[in-house]
Amino acid sequence: MKKIYPIEILFFSLFILASCVDKKTSKPNEESTNSNKAIEIKKAPKPLSDEFKSYWYSGEAEITSYQLDQARYGEMRQGKAVLIFVTENFLPNIQVKADQENPSNISVLKLNATKKFNTGIYPYSIMQSTFYPVANNQHALKVSSSIQEWCGHVYTQLNNRTNFDIISHSYFQNEADKSFSIKKTILENELWTQLRFDPKQLPKGDLQIIPSIEYVQFKHIDLQPYKASVMLTDTSYTISYPDLERTLTINFNKEFPYEIFGWEETFKSGFGTNAKQLTTKASKLVSIKSPYWQKNHTKDNILRETLQLN
Repeated sequence: MKKIYPIEILFFSLFILASCVDKKTSKPNEESTNSNKAIEIKKAPKPLSDEFKSYWYSGEAEITSYQLDQARYGEMRQGKAVLIFVTENFLPNIQVKADQENPSNISVLKLNATKKFNTGIYPYSIMQSTFYPVANNQHALKVSSSIQEWCGHVYTQLNNRTNFDIISHSYFQNEADKSFSIKKTILENELWTQLRFDPKQLPKGDLQIIPSIEYVQFKHIDLQPYKASVMLTDTSYTISYPDLERTLTINFNKEFPYEIFGWEETFKSGFGTNAKQLTTKASKLVSIKSPYWQKNHTKDNILRETLQLN
């Protein structure tokens, strides 16, 4: 009979132990087990002022309506835009709104930016969502954009992980369904939320910036960084993309909470040789603070009249 040495017993025991470990299946909506985790925050969070906390943690959203003159297909269209800013708890790994308290929750300032306008017989409905950490020490955790019109709809989502991971769905043949990653750099979408912390902290100079996802979808160009020249004054922030022949200017109040008065976006609109430089303009109408998620009864329709959205 073969003699069994203590070292063999040890290895055999370890083998049995390893084979009996319960291999649990990872659930995609469990924060602790998600394998595609967001990169850890390494920079120290920037301190929040008392006025910031008082304004943004009051249990209400800031809702601002705008008169919109939108360039599309080489003509100007009348419509309305709305910017909804609100703080909420966010799960950084699976990157969705947190429904319960969780030690890993990150507080974000969310911006839902909407536009509605008509092109002839058919309407356009656009929404971009940006989830920017109030720590103000890294890029937006997530950005998404959807456009619906009678031809079909398109949807793009960017997730901040080791790189920017992007999925895109479109009814256009040359775009269809895509999944890819790009290196991190400044997102135009996140600059709108970063402005609300302190415009003086916004990046300036010659930079590489990923344009708004809405613009990328409109122009059917690659979602990637483009050369940009950026200028800041006391009341405006201007981004110029020479290769895209596009300029965006955001006008804001220089005093806290730095509300956005409006914006102008100049770019070529139309097809081929008939395309021409037009300027989309948005001018502030009304701003209110409201827990809008509770205002979903018929009697609350009056708030749309207050915002001049009817």
